[in-house]
Amino acid sequence: MRSDASQVYRRYLSAVMLHGHASARACGLGATDLYALNILQLSGAMTPGELAERTGLTTGPTTRLIDRLEQAGYVRRVPDAGDRRKIIVEPVGKPLELDRVMTPARQKIGEILGGCTPEQLDALFDYFTRAAQAYQEAAEQLRDDTAGH
Repeated sequence: MRSDASQVYRRYLSAVMLHGHASARACGLGATDLYALNILQLSGAMTPGELAERTGLTTGPTTRLIDRLEQAGYVRRVPDAGDRRKIIVEPVGKPLELDRVMTPARQKIGEILGGCTPEQLDALFDYFTRAAQAYQEAAEQLRDDTAGH
């Protein structure tokens, strides 16, 4: 393994996080707002409680987060079809402003990926899939550990 592997990886993660923060700011959102919107777009509609659990926020901050996303036109609250007392938060269409802000980075990443062989892409996306699961499990473990204290 490369001697600078940890530094290269940490630099990559920092750049991704920095871009996420800058993109969120450019759209008038906070980084957690963008993270929550991403969760909703990837996982689909969910209750505010489920969103709170996924973001690690408590109820009050989650309500304010949903308010901001709703006011910006990214999500809407709808009654749950199975239980009208419940509210579901669902993403609304494509976030055009966010797409506009992220397009330059997406194009550059597309160019990088376009230069990869099919085998390199298979390895890269296998890594993304397995690393995402590892990070998810580690986050859940940290949440469980801190909930016990």
